[in-house]
Amino acid sequence: MSNPPNIILLDVETSPIIGYTWAMYDTNVLGVIEPVKIICCAWKRLGDEKVQVKALCDYAGYKGGVVDDKKLVTELWKVLDAADVVIAHNGDSFDIKVLNARFVANGLNAPSDYKSIDTLKVAKKHFRFNNNSLNQLGQFLKEGKKAADGGFDTWQKCMAGDMAAWAIMKEYNVQDINLLERVYLRLRPFMSSHPNLNMIAPLKGKLAGFACTVCQSLKTMRRGFSITKAGRYQRYQCTDCGSWSSGPYEKTKVNALKGQDG
Repeated sequence: MSNPPNIILLDVETSPIIGYTWAMYDTNVLGVIEPVKIICCAWKRLGDEKVQVKALCDYAGYKGGVVDDKKLVTELWKVLDAADVVIAHNGDSFDIKVLNARFVANGLNAPSDYKSIDTLKVAKKHFRFNNNSLNQLGQFLKEGKKAADGGFDTWQKCMAGDMAAWAIMKEYNVQDINLLERVYLRLRPFMSSHPNLNMIAPLKGKLAGFACTVCQSLKTMRRGFSITKAGRYQRYQCTDCGSWSSGPYEKTKVNALKGQDG
């Protein structure tokens, strides 16, 4: 087997916007004093036991009351640059876009291309759950729930440099990754548009053609055909992850009948 694909589960926590307003609710921000920045991030490679987590307070030179995310963002750039697939809940609308904004704000170019799996989009596309939040999905699927975060008070204390609050933030972030992994694995068999891992990191050997495209297990079984108007695909189901995949396209041979004038 070639090097396995680098599949990263990711979750970021950000600082609030600090700005001027005329009111406290449902109002426009008149001017931004401090934009959204990344204050904490947790990530792990799919299947690994240990979750990596870094917060602003982990870097040399950190001072309470100062939100400088350059060192954290630079490290996260390296994580994404090495990734083949990134999994995040609401990642396409939030985590990845926030990361890109902070990359460009800190003078970094775009990381190398990777495939994105947004479990929020998956939940909305393939299911009708009562609630699509990560916390509610975890509980519905009996996979656990998010850790207590202490509310906005924790964010305020982190901004001020309270190390006890930073510990709560990091624990909360780590639990999000563990829950995200379990939810992803439960939803994975339904992901018809899941990236083909055999194209990202091709297996070697004569059995490679029968590997699951979703998890690369060789434990696949033939389960009929997917039919088109002109041919068919051999269907395979993985007995490890439960996902479906298709073999090469087989074009149907049709014998044309020539009509004769009577």
